Amino acid sequence: MMAKVVNLRTVRKQQKREATRREATESSARSGESRAERRRREAEAERALRRHEEHRRE
Repeated sequence: MMAKVVNLRTVRKQQKREATRREATESSARSGESRAERRRREAEAERALRRHEEHRRE
């Protein structure tokens, strides 16, 4: 069996488009959320960071 020939430039462009689309979707979701939702999301991120820091070795 032979592998499929792929144009690497095209693959990179597709990956970049997908990443851009993903970022745009996340951004639009964030801009449409209420203040309470935004605060909850920020609190969860802070809690996760704090929990991660607590498990750190010195």
